[in-house]
Amino acid sequence: MEYGFTTAAYVVAAILFILSLGGLSGQESAKRAIWYGIVGMALAVLATLFGPGAGNWFLSIVMIAIGGAVGWVVAKRVQMTEMPQLVAAMHSLVGLAAVFVGFNAQIELARVLRIKAEAAAHEFQGFAAVLAHKTPAELAMLKIEVFLGIFIGAVTFTGSVVAFGKLSGKVDGKPKKLPGGHMLNAGALGLSILFGILYCSGVGPGVFWLILIALLAFFIGYHLIMGIGGADMPVVVSMLNSYSGWAAAAIGFTLGNDLLIVTGALVGSSGAILSYIMCKAMNRHFVSVILGGFGGEQGPAAEIEGEQIAIDADGVAAALNEADSVIIVPGYGMAVAQAQAAVSELTRKLRAAGKEVRFAIHPVAGRLPGHMNVLLAEARVPYDIVLEMDEINEDFPSTDVVIVIGSNDIVNPAAQEDPNSPIAGMPVLEVWKAKQVFVSKRGQGTGYSGIENPLFFKENTRMFYGDANESVNKLMPMID
Repeated sequence: MEYGFTTAAYVVAAILFILSLGGLSGQESAKRAIWYGIVGMALAVLATLFGPGAGNWFLSIVMIAIGGAVGWVVAKRVQMTEMPQLVAAMHSLVGLAAVFVGFNAQIELARVLRIKAEAAAHEFQGFAAVLAHKTPAELAMLKIEVFLGIFIGAVTFTGSVVAFGKLSGKVDGKPKKLPGGHMLNAGALGLSILFGILYCSGVGPGVFWLILIALLAFFIGYHLIMGIGGADMPVVVSMLNSYSGWAAAAIGFTLGNDLLIVTGALVGSSGAILSYIMCKAMNRHFVSVILGGFGGEQGPAAEIEGEQIAIDADGVAAALNEADSVIIVPGYGMAVAQAQAAVSELTRKLRAAGKEVRFAIHPVAGRLPGHMNVLLAEARVPYDIVLEMDEINEDFPSTDVVIVIGSNDIVNPAAQEDPNSPIAGMPVLEVWKAKQVFVSKRGQGTGYSGIENPLFFKENTRMFYGDANESVNKLMPMID
């Protein structure tokens, strides 16, 4: 009876997770999709707590309450600008959980085998009871699962910690590798596989090999992500999301939990697909993302001629009042300044004045896929005027005014004009083809990725310096 209830609950939870993923693909269905995920996770937790082999309910409830309280506090405190690093931090926890589960499985396995070898009378409970009834072939498969879970989990953990550091500015965003580069990663991977074979073969104490595997995997995760430049961090976050899913799936196989296998596979596959889509959007090779170390410079960048010409609010407002068509390009700077509400109000005023206003969203705008879409939806910008790059790129030549708010790499013409640029070949929003371009920036810095942008020096570009929120609010009284 218990098995039937648990299985049915897991099936329903899996369906809810699938519906949740499907709903998140559209802005209008995203809120409903989140509730699908919440209900599915609640059902999964309850089914696991009261399913076969469960125990320590008091301790489990206490730990869930503590984790829920911490999650609530963190979610309340974290700003939208900090969401990418929060996601990276969550990935690290999944990876670390996989490592702990793997070591616990090996400790339990060693205990069960020792008791059985001693022919001691013993009644196994919970996970140990499952291990006690496995055949030699099933135990061999379990060891492979433990090895994969610890290896993938350890790579995910340190990789996510480094990604968190780069996204939060605590670690330098420039790509860095130790002498030897990819050969070090290949060597560590080879040793991990060798130790994994020794572990699965039963040579020596299993925990010893697992410790070595975990240490090597920790290094691989660290070195892989350290070798990736800041401009490519959105892809890295998506890639780590995929890794965390496969780590969760490996945990599911180890524990014999079907729902964890399904959920991990959903997260892993969706993260991999998203990574591929983003690589295509950035003109990167998927394999190079998996291996890490892309995003560095390919040669001396072309020299930029000209100067950045500043403009005040009066000049920008005058151009907007004369324009018939306006495209707004939001970026991470808008998120930092929390200017989405002001931008939404400016959009409302411009549309009320009879002007065509649209938003151009690059697939990797911000530091997380969909970052800008969420901010604009939060500010109640109509969905139908928020367009993806492929939908709007051809319209820039016929646009009167483009306002770039806190974007750098996604509007950088060097991607098309400079083969030595770190972002050479990356599809970008061709804003420089518009009649007038106004760039809202705090100062003359190069931004997070450290790449200089020739757009700022073009004849039809003017720099609207200052905090984005304050700058946009200055424009509001001057719009007719």
